[in-house]
Amino acid sequence: MTRTPLAGVACSIARATDLFADAWTALIMRDVLLGVTRFDDIAEDLGISRKVLAARLARLVAEGVLTRERYQDRPPREHYRATDKGAELYPVLLALMSWGDRWYSDEAGPPALVHHHDCDRDTTPVTVCARCHQPLTVANTEPRPGPGGRRGHGTRVLAPLLAARGRAPGSGSS
Repeated sequence: MTRTPLAGVACSIARATDLFADAWTALIMRDVLLGVTRFDDIAEDLGISRKVLAARLARLVAEGVLTRERYQDRPPREHYRATDKGAELYPVLLALMSWGDRWYSDEAGPPALVHHHDCDRDTTPVTVCARCHQPLTVANTEPRPGPGGRRGHGTRVLAPLLAARGRAPGSGSS
């Protein structure tokens, strides 16, 4: 089955998921960000075919999310490191983890905890407003049109809905 590319859709979620929505890609990024960086180790950890892993890693490198670094010359061996772009996926993974912990953990509890070094406590990630630091929810936010928004594939219904909301006074950009 051929997948429709989403890179041209005027939606940041569509563009990001064009790369990241594949389950293997999310799990590869989880492994690399948590320290499993060698090809063979990632393949073993995930139980993924070498062909699929090579393709996903090549795409992540091409997109500038990961970089390959040589760690041994004889025989030549490389591992993968997150670029700044890749490291910024960490909060996305934490949000997915938090949601999965809430809705899919078994009676034993979540499979992993997030420990915050600054306060030396286990924590749960939350998404907050950059201005007032209050949690952002579907009930207390409203997407509005941005400068790059347009109607087209993937936004035929959404773009007019956002455009109808317009820009309210006091809604300046960050």
